[in-house]
Amino acid sequence: MEKIVSAISSAMYTYILIILLVGAGIYFTVRTRFAPFRMLKEQLRAVTEKPADGKGVSSFQALMVSTASRVGTGNIIGVSVAILSGGFGSVFWMWVIAIIGSASALIESTLAQIYKKKGPDGCYGGPAYYIEAAFKNRPLAIVFSVFLILTYGVGFNMLASYNLQSTFSSYKFYDAKVTPWIIGAILAVIVAYCLLGGGKRVIKVTSLMVPFMGVAYILVALIVVAVNITTLPSVIANIFKSAFDFKAIFGGFTGSCVMYGIKRGLFSNEAGVGSAPNASASAEVKHPVKQGLVQVLSVFIDTILVCSATAFMCMCSGIEPNASMSGAEYVQKSLFATLGGFGPVFITVAMILFAFTTLLGNLYYVDKAIIFIMKRQPSKWFMRIYHIICALIVFVGAGLSSKLLWDIADVTMGLMTLINIPVILILSKYAFRAIKDYEKQRKEGKEPVFYAKNIGLPHNVDCWREEE
Repeated sequence: MEKIVSAISSAMYTYILIILLVGAGIYFTVRTRFAPFRMLKEQLRAVTEKPADGKGVSSFQALMVSTASRVGTGNIIGVSVAILSGGFGSVFWMWVIAIIGSASALIESTLAQIYKKKGPDGCYGGPAYYIEAAFKNRPLAIVFSVFLILTYGVGFNMLASYNLQSTFSSYKFYDAKVTPWIIGAILAVIVAYCLLGGGKRVIKVTSLMVPFMGVAYILVALIVVAVNITTLPSVIANIFKSAFDFKAIFGGFTGSCVMYGIKRGLFSNEAGVGSAPNASASAEVKHPVKQGLVQVLSVFIDTILVCSATAFMCMCSGIEPNASMSGAEYVQKSLFATLGGFGPVFITVAMILFAFTTLLGNLYYVDKAIIFIMKRQPSKWFMRIYHIICALIVFVGAGLSSKLLWDIADVTMGLMTLINIPVILILSKYAFRAIKDYEKQRKEGKEPVFYAKNIGLPHNVDCWREEE
């Protein structure tokens, strides 16, 4: 099974996805006149907007949901795995995929807002909804939803569980045959407890702690870099040297820095995958572009800040990466070399918090996909059985092979991307018009307000009608 999944993953990322992701990203960047960079001030303004009635989901809350899913174990273990497997040059290609992908994030989240629907508990939407509304193709929308469930409910959650337990491998009590299953069982019980309604306090406390942990993580990374500042010039030189070593890249592309940079960059920031739009659609904003801009900010936070923090923390430590190391081992050894015993403990705590919020953030997307497929809120019994299955998946993931889990996550995520990117390419003209409408109103000194007629939208939508 590992060989089959690995072969599919290599084929997808060697040919199809690289062309799609890079091509679409460049197209969106040029057509929006470099909006992700040009409109940075607007991104900061948009994230502070609150719902008019004070009751709905704010831009900031939608940002936190998507960031909870984005910022997780992939930012720590994913980056270290990329460096171990593809070399220092993979960091450069992670930056590239984030910079290019930020425009894709802007387009997909703007479209999610344009085509969102109204429900009794607020707004909701995402790729499945804009596929159904614009193309009248419910079967394709259901296929996308199934891939989303497989990606976030199975692939990503099994991997998050594995990455969490792997951080304990540096401790003396760790037994490779037993400990992963014990940690997996503990994590599964906690996740089940929260999903079944008993863990609201746990979720609240964890959600409050994660932003602080994210800031602390970046600060610790800066301390490690500052202590090893003399190595920084050579590290930066190595990143660019390895990134453009074309002889090595084309000599074995499937194991190259380009391949691993794109895989781990996409896994980390999810730009163009079609996940974040599900959170974006829930925000109560006056103009769809505002939430698109907020999601650009999320991509930058995830890759440019958090992933770079991990990369420089590892590369400046003086610990030489080698293929025999695991991702967790490389990070912990790097921190131990500079901070002593505090380092591995800090990483373990960070991983516990990041993994937990990632698991719950992922299941938020799965819940929305299930509701779309069933066309209603599932019964309590269905949800209980589903939540138990989710917990079992978390348990199983802790004890499986690292390579198999990474490949499963890459393949399922790739399948989502193969549907979402062509769809947003076709519908992007409406997003471009919305961006022009937003900027026109801003130049006139107005607070942008959106109506579907302003962009000549030919499809029926629940929101953005003049009479409302």
